[in-house]
Amino acid sequence: MSRISVRGFAVASATAVTAVGSVVGVASGSTAQPNDAEATAADTTLLAEIPAGQQAQVQTASLTQQADAQAIAADASAKKDAEEAARKAAAETAIAKKADAEQAAKEAKERAETKAAEAASRSDVRDSSSFPTQSSYSVAQIQAMARQMVAGDQFQCFSNIVDHESSWNYQAVNASSGAYGLFQALPAGKYASAGADWQTNPATQIKWGLNYMNERYHSPCGAWSFWQANHWY
Repeated sequence: MSRISVRGFAVASATAVTAVGSVVGVASGSTAQPNDAEATAADTTLLAEIPAGQQAQVQTASLTQQADAQAIAADASAKKDAEEAARKAAAETAIAKKADAEQAAKEAKERAETKAAEAASRSDVRDSSSFPTQSSYSVAQIQAMARQMVAGDQFQCFSNIVDHESSWNYQAVNASSGAYGLFQALPAGKYASAGADWQTNPATQIKWGLNYMNERYHSPCGAWSFWQANHWY
């Protein structure tokens, strides 16, 4: 091997990355500054001095190093993006959990307040036995009795059912079925569970109807919702 060849191989081996990188940069169309052009020319000369059989190896090594560097950079970028996405997801999850907890607490408070209001309202109602017995009752009198026996927030639902069933006639009779009274109970004797005077005392019928709605539908409004969907209760 000549002195020139030895020198070229040694120098080119030491500067392989720079030389090949410059050649690749020129080939790919990058813009070089004046100094870069001089370095590229010099490095290209050095590459030319490497034996032809080893030039491919030097170029391959340089390209592999560049690919490895790009892969490392890509991995770092992907890791950074993944960490940022994880932080964002964790923050969003925390916010959602906090909102759910606040909503649950709000609903629990509302339920407690509703139950307390219902209990307070029911504690103010009168029992059927507290009304004096009369020989007859007008619709207005029966409605006034019901208002005193049914919780205020349930009265309208209660009234809607009685309107549809008997129009507040405590002696109403269904000619075909025998259903009787304010709530068209069938058989009529069901009212007896609320009092023996059910045929003559609308307050006793109101007591029975209210108990029936509370036991079967939890409230008059629950009974009215069912009635609207089925036209019976």
